[in-house]
Amino acid sequence: MRYEPHEYQTYATKFILSHPVAAVLLEMGLGKSVITLTALFDLCLDSFLIRKVLVIAPLRVARDTWPSEIRKWDHLEGLTYSVAVGTEAERKAALMQKVSVYIINRENVDWLVNKSGLPFDYDMIVIDELSSFKSWQAKRFKSLMKVRPHVKRIVGLTGTPSSNGLMDLWAQFRLLDLGKRLGRYITHYRNAYFTPDKRNGEVVFSYKPLPGAEERIYAQISDITISMKSCDYLKLPECVINAVPVYMNEQEQAVYDTFKEDMVAKIKGTEIDAANAAVLSGKLLQMANGAVYDEDKNSHYIHDRKLDALEDLIEGANGKPVLIAYWYQHDAERIKARFPVREIKTSKDIDDWNAGRISAAIIHPASAGHGLNLQSGGSTLIWFGLTWSLELYQQTNARLHRQGQKDTVIIHHIITAGTIDEDVMKALHKKERTQNALIDAVKANLGASVWTSC
Repeated sequence: MRYEPHEYQTYATKFILSHPVAAVLLEMGLGKSVITLTALFDLCLDSFLIRKVLVIAPLRVARDTWPSEIRKWDHLEGLTYSVAVGTEAERKAALMQKVSVYIINRENVDWLVNKSGLPFDYDMIVIDELSSFKSWQAKRFKSLMKVRPHVKRIVGLTGTPSSNGLMDLWAQFRLLDLGKRLGRYITHYRNAYFTPDKRNGEVVFSYKPLPGAEERIYAQISDITISMKSCDYLKLPECVINAVPVYMNEQEQAVYDTFKEDMVAKIKGTEIDAANAAVLSGKLLQMANGAVYDEDKNSHYIHDRKLDALEDLIEGANGKPVLIAYWYQHDAERIKARFPVREIKTSKDIDDWNAGRISAAIIHPASAGHGLNLQSGGSTLIWFGLTWSLELYQQTNARLHRQGQKDTVIIHHIITAGTIDEDVMKALHKKERTQNALIDAVKANLGASVWTSC
């Protein structure tokens, strides 16, 4: 296929070429793979600045999306690649091939660096979904940091750089610029930009930004960072966000409130308890959805309020396909028991959905992430159960609201009033505001003509 880049795509490619260290915050649907591959072609086969590139991506994206993009575009002909996924023997064989681009899934970074026995002689790294390296304590982060000083160029790609707040940024930029902008140590970053928030004596559970911290952080990273939002560059259809409140009766609310207060409740003779705040949060979310697991993973019914609302929404769609996002397995089981739905899991499921052969489908946000296009099959998404993760929330929404969608996208959230559902929605909006502030602060100016290197 002939590549005719949009202006913003050319801009982003030039940015990668002119910046040995680059953070490219591209919202889903803007074509980050072809943008980056165009730069790789130039670096490997035109300017000969780079010999070996390592692309690190989520498994499905590493296995399917990157190879597909290389094969898809005419201008990338001659760019050789190898996909290092599968068994250890298959990965080693792939990494020993003589090619320009080596593609590996992020779960195998630690294996590659510490266990494979192969030399880490890549002179460029591309991290697809940089946000998956936001934890400085994770093995993948520590492993990549060991070899990062030997790499001449690095590109970090993501649409959700700060899904849980500004604290997420340190590890990502430490990996990119070796601590030049946000500090070499997490403690220095915390001390410079944050103050303890929730704590118990000497133990600090969370931090909040100091006054002016956001602006100072964005200023520090702006020289190596560009951001683009799809709504700025693509003519996407309207997206309508809708809240559908449901209400428990007095008895159901009493069970919920008792559990929230006492962290223990009896449901039909079975005692449900929560050992800590994290467990409590999860079980309250389950209760809001209508059922809850005990310690033996048996589910216990509480109410059908969300199922009743879901029935109304499906009926109101008047035959139009609906995609239903669930979080807990007992939610999926209850939905399947009441409605003729099909779960989106396999390539055939995806093909059938996009071909219009599925009227109602369910999907788990964790499987609705990178590289999954569902916009051809429908335009209505219903959140049956919510998630605290802004990244998964945005990615799931973007399965329908993305380039190629022809209809207005409607996203319903079924929210149980007087429950943790309301807190989750508030938290997602707050996180989104923080992330949008970052993106706006480093937003690409396509009128800019000055290119600087770090």
